Amino acid sequence: MKRVVVTGMAVNTPLGDTLDCFFDNLIAGKSAVTRWRGVDTANIYTKVGADLSDYNVEPKLTALAERVPADVMKRLRKMVKLAPFSTRLTVLCAVDACAHARLFDVDPTEIAIITGGHNFFPQYDYQLHKDFFADPELIDEQYAYKGLDTDQAASVSEVLGITGPIYTLGGACASTNLALRAALDEVRHHGMKAVLVVGPLFDYSPLTLQGLALIGAASYESFNDTPEQASRPFDVRREGFVPAHGTGVMVVEDAEHALARNAQIHAEVLGVTALSDANHLPTPSLEGETRAIRRALQETGIALEQVDYVNAHATSTPQGDLVEIQAIKAAFGDHAYRLKVNATKSMLGHCCWSSAVVETIGAIMQMQHSILHPTINVEQPDAEIDLDVCAAGAVKHDINIFMKNAFGFGGINSVALFRRFEEQQ
Repeated sequence: MKRVVVTGMAVNTPLGDTLDCFFDNLIAGKSAVTRWRGVDTANIYTKVGADLSDYNVEPKLTALAERVPADVMKRLRKMVKLAPFSTRLTVLCAVDACAHARLFDVDPTEIAIITGGHNFFPQYDYQLHKDFFADPELIDEQYAYKGLDTDQAASVSEVLGITGPIYTLGGACASTNLALRAALDEVRHHGMKAVLVVGPLFDYSPLTLQGLALIGAASYESFNDTPEQASRPFDVRREGFVPAHGTGVMVVEDAEHALARNAQIHAEVLGVTALSDANHLPTPSLEGETRAIRRALQETGIALEQVDYVNAHATSTPQGDLVEIQAIKAAFGDHAYRLKVNATKSMLGHCCWSSAVVETIGAIMQMQHSILHPTINVEQPDAEIDLDVCAAGAVKHDINIFMKNAFGFGGINSVALFRRFEEQQ
């Protein structure tokens, strides 16, 4: 089976729009959560989130111009000017990742684009509905295609000139893990040399946020005046996830192709498992999550004792965090107490569809630097959560293999495994 490696990464989050800034803020334990600025929360319960609504694209465009071919930059500037907010940040991040991977000289017919997620545009739709009810002729005349999920992948394809397969794959909060799974297939079975795994920003609207609050999924009761404390995985006062803006893109590549062109390799993707609970409700399943972890180890041929670290899904919900820890313990047995576990969402909030790829990029950088970021806001640990969740601060830790969990509404369980790359394995 072909080996697949990560050769490019880029993020745009409230913790930073460069890899170094993002990583430094994670290690420092900085919270990205504030009160929402770009979403009208006057009449809804949810008031806090990690917000990129006022992101200024010009400095990023200036920085990219030094690293990107002129024709790509010309198309990028045009797309950024015309695209909706979410798509704008997606194409910026995708170009950044391609620059990081030095992918511009690869045959564009042998590159695929897989967008992880669905229903990306709640805020765009919400504003257009308001315009429509005021006067139907006032809506964006290009809404018919700009509002389609496929427009994200198509816009990335146009800007980069990529003519391999492009498609969108949705699986709620497991979406970009599932997109990575499909990317492995594109390389191993469909002749692609490289694939962009794209995690677009989920553009929250007041309607979306209120719906999440009403089912008890999002935090809204206790931390509106102290938003930096709202996301608190594993703590007894956790009350729901904190919605967040964030975009991430990884370039994965046939290892032989990457080595032949002397690309920098950041990690090896061992595999991604996906299973379901046969339950449409957003209820975590101990049996389902345990089964997914065990299957991931089995499919990749990795012994449980080889795993050094788990980047947890850990959304800061009362039930979800506990079930995930129980699943890790059930799958790993005694080795669970030798694992390090942390929760990126404690600082970043929950980027929803893009969360798995954003958090994986953070995890790869932790592996590269042999240091784990803290899980912040664990002031009173849940007594039933007795694993090492890095609550005391950043910690030095050598990582050879790590696991990334991502669990989506509708009983979608996905587990990815990554390894420090060595040419001879």
